[in-house]
Amino acid sequence: MEDKLFNISEFSNLEFKFRKLGYSLIAGVDEVGRGAIAGPVFASAVILPPKIEDLEIKKIKDSKLISPQKREELFDYICKIALDYSISCVEVEEINRIGISRATFKAMLKALKSLKIKPQLVLIDGPCGIPEYKGLQKAIVDGDKFCLSISAASILAKVARDRYMKEIENLYPQYGFSQHKGYATKLHLEKIKKYGPSPIHRIYYKCFKK
Repeated sequence: MEDKLFNISEFSNLEFKFRKLGYSLIAGVDEVGRGAIAGPVFASAVILPPKIEDLEIKKIKDSKLISPQKREELFDYICKIALDYSISCVEVEEINRIGISRATFKAMLKALKSLKIKPQLVLIDGPCGIPEYKGLQKAIVDGDKFCLSISAASILAKVARDRYMKEIENLYPQYGFSQHKGYATKLHLEKIKKYGPSPIHRIYYKCFKK
């Protein structure tokens, strides 16, 4: 069967609109871990080629809609096909010092600065742009649902953070980080009540001040 070049427009109409305006190097940026109460916040930036010779591209979507096993598979796939990508994080100590909002933007900025290819346009998941980024950017609410490159970034950031939280359980096995990944689940809150906060908990949060 003859190979077909699948245009990104087939799966990401919003992103394609920007490509029609002449932006061929578009970086999608997303974060993971902003809503957690433990662990770093991760961010990724991904630049995808405008045409991809593989149907697998259709499986890239918001990381929250994909099973953990499929995310792992797509992680390797995205790293292989991307023109460029990067993954960055901001550690808990800094989150406690500057707050999660500033830490999230810092992780995104670090991811962008780590790219070897300079994007012509940056698409960011969420309502706000990155304050300190000097290039052209566009914030898109629910961008991981409408822009393929943002979806790809969400997968890379999610897998990278999940791997980190699984590894950190070796240091703090009593909290079950591999299960809840640092989010405020019932299990996690019960563990905190029993053992108190660990060094990777975001102790500046109100839930730790009660």
